[in-house]
Amino acid sequence: MSLLWPVFKREFNSYFATPLAFVFIVIFLFAMGAFTFYLGHFYDNGVADLSVFFGYHPWLYLFLVPALAMRLWAEERRSGTMELLLTLPIPLWATVLGKFLAAWAFAGLALILTFPIWITVNYLGSPDNGVILASYIGSFLMAGAYLSIGACVSSATSNQVIAFIISVVACFLFTISGAPLVLDAFRSWAPLPLVEAVSSFSFLMHFSAITSGVIDLRDVIFFFSLIGLFLYANMLIVDLRKSG
Repeated sequence: MSLLWPVFKREFNSYFATPLAFVFIVIFLFAMGAFTFYLGHFYDNGVADLSVFFGYHPWLYLFLVPALAMRLWAEERRSGTMELLLTLPIPLWATVLGKFLAAWAFAGLALILTFPIWITVNYLGSPDNGVILASYIGSFLMAGAYLSIGACVSSATSNQVIAFIISVVACFLFTISGAPLVLDAFRSWAPLPLVEAVSSFSFLMHFSAITSGVIDLRDVIFFFSLIGLFLYANMLIVDLRKSG
């Protein structure tokens, strides 16, 4: 923690040094409210649960999380502070992990600020709060997975727009990999083990399993494994660029 803390603190505080944090949080909360109560017809459904609320999370994260991640490394390269950061007496893994955890904590803060929606559904009815808590945990894990992809892409370019676009595309592929349309396209030519492998990478499948109220260890391992894989790739890319 003594190695991670300086990087974590520097990165987390940087969000609030500019209007970025407030703009992101306002857009996130407004979008969550609009999608839940208006587009999702929350009141018309007549059911006291937050399935509609959590159903929109993957699609909102698809754009908002890459927007958060695109600056993690691309901004360092653009501003010329990359070299200074890498010359600090901190191991590379601590720098990569510290920056990621700061961004993940910020995303978690934005998610926590949606608690009035949880309070609202409890005021209107008697929801299963265990399912809601599990869904929040699943949402946080999924946000971390999106963020790790975005951080890895950001480390490979100095252009934030390019980092954003590539991250959105990569996250979209992971999101829809378990969709029937995608699987049907693979079934026409691929063997069953490959189809099942493609399906297993679907964020929607793992997130939906958690939002049903069951936190399966396999789903948790999936998200943490994916986060670890992309953070390791992130570290390799930064190390290669540092050596070059």
